[in-house]
Amino acid sequence: MTTPIHLDDIEPGARALSTRVTVTEAHIVWFAGLTGDFNPLHMDAEAAKANGFGRTIAHGMLTHSMSTGLRSAIDDWAILAFLETRRRFVGPVFAGDTIQYEAEVLEVRPSASKPDRGIVRVGITVRNQSGGTVQEGEDVFSIGRRVTA
Repeated sequence: MTTPIHLDDIEPGARALSTRVTVTEAHIVWFAGLTGDFNPLHMDAEAAKANGFGRTIAHGMLTHSMSTGLRSAIDDWAILAFLETRRRFVGPVFAGDTIQYEAEVLEVRPSASKPDRGIVRVGITVRNQSGGTVQEGEDVFSIGRRVTA
């Protein structure tokens, strides 16, 4: 196991590229069953032909959820909590698309109330295999600071 990266070692502007995952029809069906979201955009191939995309699309929240599970250098941070997330769904994701995110550290600041930690705000762009942006937004983390004696 590697030593976690503390707040003091994270710099604004730092970038991370995640691993990739291919979204499958099974992911879409499983997510619909888990959430109860059986919207025709996701589940009805005939209705989806007329939806502007020509076929069914993955749930935006499925893509968001899958992207948060992708591995990157962020996973090496001394994360205490995932505080906030925000996404804009800017393009469709289809079964068979492969997604990956690029992250950029936007802000690093010590906590005003807890000196043993701080806040890191990260810009996230999720792209498909063609490089097209399908989601963009931000995640906010509470990160531990290096303990000094």
